[in-house]
Amino acid sequence: MMNQLQWLGLVASYLLVLGAGPVWAQGKGVQNQENLATSAQRVAAQGNAYGGLRLRELLKEVNHNIPIQDKVGSREQTQSRIRQLSEVEHPSTSAKMLVQSPTPSNSTDQREDRESEVIQITSVKANPTSKGVEVILETPVGTQLQVTNRSAGSNFIVDIFGGQLRLPSGEAFTFRSEKPLAEITEITAQNIDANTVRVTVVGEKALPTVELYDDDAGLVFAVATTATATSPQQPTQQPQTQQPENQTQPTQPSASGDEPIELVVTGEQDNYRATDSSTATRTDTPLRDIPQSIQVIPQQVLRDQQATTIQEALRNVSGASLSNIPGFQSNDFVLRGFTGNYLRNGLPDYNAAFAADLANVERLDVLKGPASVLFGVGTPGATINLITKKPLRDPFYAIDATVGNYNTYRGAIDLSGPLNDSKTVLYRLNAVYQDTGSFVDFLSTKNYSIAPVIGLMLGTKTKLTIEGEYRHTHIDSFYLGLPALGTVLPNPNGKIPINRNTAEPNYFRDFTIGSISYDLEHQFSDNWSLRNAFQASFSSVDSLRSSGNDLLDDNRTVDRDLFTEDYNQYSYALITNVIGKILTGSIQHQLLFGVDLNRSGYPNYRAGNGGLAALLDIYNPVYGQPPRVLESSRNRLSNLTDSLGVYLQDQVTIAENLKLLLGGRFDLFTQTNGSAFADQPFKELSQGGDAFSPRVGIVYQPIPAISLYGSYTRSFTPNFGRSADNRLFDPEGGRQYEVGVKADLSPTLSTTLALYDLERSNVLTTDPNDDRFSILTGEQRSRGIELNLTGEILPGWNIYAGYAYTDARITKDNSYRVGSRLFATPENAVNLWTTYEFQRGGLKGFGAGLGLFYVGEREGDLENDFQLPDYLRTDVALFYKRDQLRLQLNIRNLFDINYFETSAGQTTRVIPGSPFTVEGRISWEF
Repeated sequence: MMNQLQWLGLVASYLLVLGAGPVWAQGKGVQNQENLATSAQRVAAQGNAYGGLRLRELLKEVNHNIPIQDKVGSREQTQSRIRQLSEVEHPSTSAKMLVQSPTPSNSTDQREDRESEVIQITSVKANPTSKGVEVILETPVGTQLQVTNRSAGSNFIVDIFGGQLRLPSGEAFTFRSEKPLAEITEITAQNIDANTVRVTVVGEKALPTVELYDDDAGLVFAVATTATATSPQQPTQQPQTQQPENQTQPTQPSASGDEPIELVVTGEQDNYRATDSSTATRTDTPLRDIPQSIQVIPQQVLRDQQATTIQEALRNVSGASLSNIPGFQSNDFVLRGFTGNYLRNGLPDYNAAFAADLANVERLDVLKGPASVLFGVGTPGATINLITKKPLRDPFYAIDATVGNYNTYRGAIDLSGPLNDSKTVLYRLNAVYQDTGSFVDFLSTKNYSIAPVIGLMLGTKTKLTIEGEYRHTHIDSFYLGLPALGTVLPNPNGKIPINRNTAEPNYFRDFTIGSISYDLEHQFSDNWSLRNAFQASFSSVDSLRSSGNDLLDDNRTVDRDLFTEDYNQYSYALITNVIGKILTGSIQHQLLFGVDLNRSGYPNYRAGNGGLAALLDIYNPVYGQPPRVLESSRNRLSNLTDSLGVYLQDQVTIAENLKLLLGGRFDLFTQTNGSAFADQPFKELSQGGDAFSPRVGIVYQPIPAISLYGSYTRSFTPNFGRSADNRLFDPEGGRQYEVGVKADLSPTLSTTLALYDLERSNVLTTDPNDDRFSILTGEQRSRGIELNLTGEILPGWNIYAGYAYTDARITKDNSYRVGSRLFATPENAVNLWTTYEFQRGGLKGFGAGLGLFYVGEREGDLENDFQLPDYLRTDVALFYKRDQLRLQLNIRNLFDINYFETSAGQTTRVIPGSPFTVEGRISWEF
């Protein structure tokens, strides 16, 4: 256990980094930049009275290989990089200024003040230039317009607060210029609410180059292209049609003075650093305003690592470890000492854990700790939300092919675009096929999936998204792992080769999974919206395999049985929630009220006892021998869980730097289990119950770049069993206290430090008076520290890293020793992934990545009879990007170390990690 000095040392070191970070950055030139708001405030403070803006915003070309998303309620955060002090003359700023990030300013009274000062933009003109085209927004000089910029995919977006597009007659209008330049799809200017104008420049493949400045005519957008400029179309004036989007972008005041200022702002995507998520609150909320630890694994990290499975993706989550056998059951992981839950686009989906490939997944959100306040039934470890790719407004086509050792072949396509000229019907189609072998003898896997999506704009305020997916996985042979004796424990017969398979070559396992869903969103007004979503998923499993893997007394002979199984599993989820924004005096509230229905289970699990397979000498195996005993008895099991939940949440903004999160949920649930063993009659047992799950959190921001937070939250899971007096059991509970710090070390680099105390209670244990029954005396506790760092350190240098210290133990139990550590939970774990891409010169487009994944020693079972040793795995990547082409080489386990992933809590199922693995990929976008 970490002693007090170690805890204090870690916290002190972290605080020292927070305090010294901005100064270090200033010395290195990382932070010799000012955000637009800081510069404007400084100039205004000097008493300047120059009319209008004098800004120049220059955007770099971004990675062509990043898929572009159009998501309702989801935006890419602004990145603003001001050119260095040696290039711009202005007074120096303090380290405090350098570390600050602008915060949203959305209070109603501020909005009303701006509306009373709305500046009329009476005309929009497009004029050709030698470099491209200038779009001029004509407005009077001497205004105090407020500007914020951001990028989303290949779109450069500027919101201008305090202005409106209105003709001299007062009629609102919209400007649109289609295909004004090569490489530019369109330029639009439109009112998005009563006091905000949005200018959008849409690039065909990459972020366009835009210069924004002010002259006597008004605001001028100079759009350039590397190709020859074509004559722009004349602006068309039409009634306002676009409705406002849900925004959390900061409002940044413009400069005003008698001397022009010229700042260079680089807007580009935050490839490794996510800025907001809806997983923790079911509203689109900045991560810095969420009083709970949440990690987002973005698309670019998945691409750079070639992480195509959940198992590989979750290596990036601090403290996560595999808890069962890959391919045998779902991808169960342990986080903060306990297993996690799976969502798909924010809806519970028990089949999501079976995902064999992430081809149609845009990103993974991992919310640490209990989350029943929003999602109902769930374990307390974490909630993993798989967010799928959505249709795009502009045509996008991508294809990639991968080859690797162990006879790995993979091909994937990603197609998207509009289906009509008005772009109100969009589609996306992802499909993948993979055939791969394994380091394990005669074990191979084939899987394919197809995932179509249709997006419909039903008017200007309503959007409907319909998704489907079909996946099939076939595993030749089977794999249960190896005995602990001979792998992690000494065996007098020697080490067991890690490629050894205790199954027969003719064993198999087939998964088939299908899902269908819709997501309907409607905006009643700027302040009220509705979401209704439904999801149904189905899975079927058919297999012939062994279910036992025990060693006999000679420590070399494996006793195996023969087992067949056939079952279907389903999951339904229906949610409806309303989001509203109101004021009580000067206090802002964002309310969420919702109801959801969930049903899951398997109606007819059929397992057949086929007898006893031939004994196998694990050191000298002979396969294909006839079974020792043949039987044909069948067992039947069934399970059905229904739940109804009602929840209410209030995100309270007391002040710009003080926020509360209050929530509560009440659930009713029923559960029915049925069983029939061999020739016995089928019997069912049912029980029901209810649970209340609260959450309370607070966020305090002493400066805009720092968020101090604390929270309390709970979870529940139904307990099913029998007591000696035939009483129903209360649900198993989870309770967590968490405090932490979230900090923006720069506009592109963020960190989170979390300390938590998590308890799992009402754990069923064996009745000491009669082992046929159970009692509620079990309790387990996990305490720990987590530190995460994500984003861009320098241009082209990205990092995604984390550290976790976890002390997870049994505190009460009748079956296991109190004080025993929970299995599959390392005390210390470190994950580091970093890449660098050359930004200019002859090496432009070349890049490399390095991954270090350290997992400490873990207990192999709850008895703590054996341990899995610690390991450090090293991964590397090399890539080259040029226009639409990307070439990539990834190596996992560079030094070919022997390590073990998990034991599934048993002495007979130790799973070795993969040896040296290399994969090459070629991708093309067009």
